[in-house]
Amino acid sequence: MPAPEILALEKEAEKLRQEKNYSAAIEKINQALAIDPAFVRGHLALAVLYHHSGDYAAACRHAEQACQLEPNDVFNYAALSVTYQRAFEGTRDPAYIQKAELAKARSHGF
Repeated sequence: MPAPEILALEKEAEKLRQEKNYSAAIEKINQALAIDPAFVRGHLALAVLYHHSGDYAAACRHAEQACQLEPNDVFNYAALSVTYQRAFEGTRDPAYIQKAELAKARSHGF
């Protein structure tokens, strides 16, 4: 269970995300990660927030980090696949499609 201060920052970030204040939400999650760099939900949240901000490379880095921290969690690989798909939609870089397919296979336990 994350520390109470991390949970409070996560809650604030979620409120800011709902308000579409992505840069402030990113700051809150980064504060949480400064406390605990292994806070997987924080990395997953940053993947979403950076996607909304148009920083697809950062979104992918954080989704990848979640998979590195919890390599046996198939949900993380599903989230990574979606992050890569969104990065493709935003950039049209075909390398993201290949990565999305690999992550999708990992999300199915392959």
